[in-house]
Amino acid sequence: MKKIFVFTWFLIFTNFVLAQSHSLVGYWQNWNDSQCPYIPINQVDTNYNVIAVAFAIPLAGTTYNMQFTPDGIPQNTFIQQINSVKATGKKVIISIGGQNHPISLNNTSERDVFVNTMMQIINTYNFDGLDIDIEGQFNITGGTIANPVDSRIINMINAVKTMMTQFRNTHNKKMFLSMAPETANLTGGISGYGGIWGSYLPLIYALKDSIDIIQMQLYNSGSMYGIDGRIYIQGTTDFICSQTEAVIRGFNTAGGMFPGLRADQVAVGLPACSSAAGGGYIIPDSVKAAIKYLRGMGPKPSTYTTQGTYNSLRGMMTWSVNWDNMTTCHPRYAFANNYASIFNLSSVSITTESETPENFILHQNYPNPFNPETKIVFSINETGKVKLNIYDISGKLISQLRNEILSPGSYFNNFNAGNFSSGVYIYELEFNGLKKSNFMTLLK
Repeated sequence: MKKIFVFTWFLIFTNFVLAQSHSLVGYWQNWNDSQCPYIPINQVDTNYNVIAVAFAIPLAGTTYNMQFTPDGIPQNTFIQQINSVKATGKKVIISIGGQNHPISLNNTSERDVFVNTMMQIINTYNFDGLDIDIEGQFNITGGTIANPVDSRIINMINAVKTMMTQFRNTHNKKMFLSMAPETANLTGGISGYGGIWGSYLPLIYALKDSIDIIQMQLYNSGSMYGIDGRIYIQGTTDFICSQTEAVIRGFNTAGGMFPGLRADQVAVGLPACSSAAGGGYIIPDSVKAAIKYLRGMGPKPSTYTTQGTYNSLRGMMTWSVNWDNMTTCHPRYAFANNYASIFNLSSVSITTESETPENFILHQNYPNPFNPETKIVFSINETGKVKLNIYDISGKLISQLRNEILSPGSYFNNFNAGNFSSGVYIYELEFNGLKKSNFMTLLK
């Protein structure tokens, strides 16, 4: 009986961890549109666990002095809404640029102004990090992926590195970093390296160890080469599969080899509905078929044949949560619901609602899966006795990270599993006699 119980919980633990490791990224529009109205950020569908606020933009007359103002809502109210979203364990990040707001750092002075103004925005609004959605401003004139020569690219690389350092020094955690290149900027490097073609590759290569998610825009795109040498068009399962695999496996360019990214760093970026973009929309069933094939969980949906399977694929991204909220072009939140279906998300939980008081929060560890170290973050809203324990799959206590009285605030502990074997582990926060637990996976 005990063996059956442990095995059953192992399956629940494993499924929970895998679900937690996936992301649904949604761009939130900081403006009102008659065709796609404004919605409060704290009313976004709960499936979205990374919300990218669109956009921080340069002050008029500059391409580097950044500003952000909430549209139609007081600053303090917006900050409260962000904090309420974050309190549920979600990430809220600030996206820069977009289609209509050029950003370029032409020299080190402009770079420094960019860093200072962006950090002011991030710290003011308590954003978890940065999303780079700069369109049309990176151009390759020479050099290689590993050794770029263009000042705008070099300055942006150094700016982001500086921001990462400043964020960690201020907040004692890693700054979340994502990018949303257009296809020409990334997989366009397969066909040529120069101008806009492959222009994000040096940026991605230089920051690859810091990037959380690359969510290439598989929309508003021309036809693109896959790593099999064939051409694919947007709005098809072949386009999703060929372009996503290219980002993961990497490819040769005239500027050198792009080595690719881990599958858990890559999300599939698509428009929420047919009205959300000029092209590239694909119906939910086809999206599901393509992603399940990429993850090795379904048959080949069309002609493209993958060279591997990528079960740890990070998830999906959409422009935008506002469009996904609309009923004029598809059922409300069809994109978010499709994500939940594709990644088999459920309401699996180890605590009931009555056991989850509002006065303390235990966040999902990061990174997850991890090797050998991961960070565990929790918050308490009143003074009390705190214990933070780590258990193995059998329920045996293997480490106690905290056992003390703490004042209200947010805290973190690093857990180093260098002496432990691969597997699923449980971390438990006990606060004034009440408990919350989450699961994490060590992969060596």
